[in-house]
Amino acid sequence: MAKEDVPIELVSELDSPFPPQVAEKWQGTEADKRDMLVIGRTQQLRRNFHLISIMGFGATLICTWEINITTFGIGLTNGGTAGLIYGFIVVASGYSLVYASIAELASMSPTAGGQYHWISEFSPAFCQKYLSYLSGWLCFTGWQASISAIAFLVGNSVQTLILYHDAAYGYQRWHGSLLTIAIVVSSFFFNTVLAKKLPLVEGLVLLIHICGVFAVAIPLWALSPRKPASAVFTEFTNNGGWPTMGLSFWVGLMPLSGSLGGIDCVVHMSEEVKDASRTIPRAMLFSLPLNASLGFLMIITLCFCTADVDAVLSSPGGMAGFPFVQIFYDATGSLAATTIMVLLPLISLVGSVIAEIATASRQIWSFARDGGVPFSRQVASVNPRWAIPLNAVVISLIINLLLPLISIGNTAAFNAIGSLGGVAINTSYILCIGSLLIKRLRGHKLPDRRWSLGKFGGIINAIALCYLFPIAIFQFFPPVIPVTPASMNWGSLMFGSMLTFSTVYYIVYGRKVYIPPVYRVKRNI
Repeated sequence: MAKEDVPIELVSELDSPFPPQVAEKWQGTEADKRDMLVIGRTQQLRRNFHLISIMGFGATLICTWEINITTFGIGLTNGGTAGLIYGFIVVASGYSLVYASIAELASMSPTAGGQYHWISEFSPAFCQKYLSYLSGWLCFTGWQASISAIAFLVGNSVQTLILYHDAAYGYQRWHGSLLTIAIVVSSFFFNTVLAKKLPLVEGLVLLIHICGVFAVAIPLWALSPRKPASAVFTEFTNNGGWPTMGLSFWVGLMPLSGSLGGIDCVVHMSEEVKDASRTIPRAMLFSLPLNASLGFLMIITLCFCTADVDAVLSSPGGMAGFPFVQIFYDATGSLAATTIMVLLPLISLVGSVIAEIATASRQIWSFARDGGVPFSRQVASVNPRWAIPLNAVVISLIINLLLPLISIGNTAAFNAIGSLGGVAINTSYILCIGSLLIKRLRGHKLPDRRWSLGKFGGIINAIALCYLFPIAIFQFFPPVIPVTPASMNWGSLMFGSMLTFSTVYYIVYGRKVYIPPVYRVKRNI
């Protein structure tokens, strides 16, 4: 859309971009500078991430094998060992096509806005403004929910570990909430005071992420009683009460999907990455096989080393929802060894929370630059001392200090936050990949990019969408039936409420102040 077509009340906003606040050395390569001109933005954040550090950022945020461990009980309930193995292959294959599609979009427009920018630029003109605005809220909701969901996994795993050390410990939900809040607060420190060191921190966590899987897997293979291969690869279980094994299998895919979802995290850091249009796609495509390989290794290990599934699920750890603690204890027979093995994935998951706060804050900061949220000018400000969107980081902190309080009154409602995060982000993927596919089907010329899907782009986009649709729908399913208020997945209610709020806000106020990114784009420079 040409600038002369922009509503007159928004022209002054386009003529007054946020000024640059970083020195020349932090503005990246000539390609970065050109990309910023193309998307109509000035460089406000330091480009201090390179390939290894941003790959570490993405790999540690997704935390595949660590999430596979902490959510292992859900997969055992729906699908069993065979369902976990074959389900992981399905999920990894599906996300490889999704990430390839997003990598191409990121090479076209490497911007912290990510999905809402791409939808604005590539979707049909008649709906681009609303869909772009909606996608901004989807990403905002998804990433804020993901912070609390991962921190909750860590806090409740610590609670489970305490049960093994003190049989008299009184398990209270508010204890888990306080632990979750403590993890969020400590992660806030790494995103503010230590913001300059964030690439180094994520690099160190990447080292733990890679080495930790072997520190856990080797003792399990050496010490655990072994389940026969014939049972591991052929036994499907349906302990969720579903009418068919197929339904149980799909429900069991949800934690596996969560362990590989969220690659747009590196996209939202684009304006802090050197040579972003090349580095971001490479980081995505390196992170997925790395995480998928480590995740598959851990799935195979857990499946073979869980000889008695019923005993593990009925153990104190299993009853608390974290049977992996019992699996570790059965293998080692030592509380000290079990504690060390439990702490390794939890350290990586804390690193994931740190990265998620960075991602969520950059996403809302970028959305605020375009007037997408209330008090946009305040949210879009950048702290000149740290060169970070401090107000956006604080907003993420406040939201995730409040969300864990939900679990005090209703654990089921809080558990649904994880489903909300997954379906919101996957829906944003559907919208942006769908927009790109429509553009391809119409024969429109795509922008120049340094990483391309070539002639197979349309096919890859279409298959990626075929994978994302059922994954998004099954995110709303409860883990077991019949459904009670305690077992209900309230994610559908939360998702519907978010869609209603964002749409009403858009109609009443948002459409008047939101400046779609396409208004700023200048592809002819």
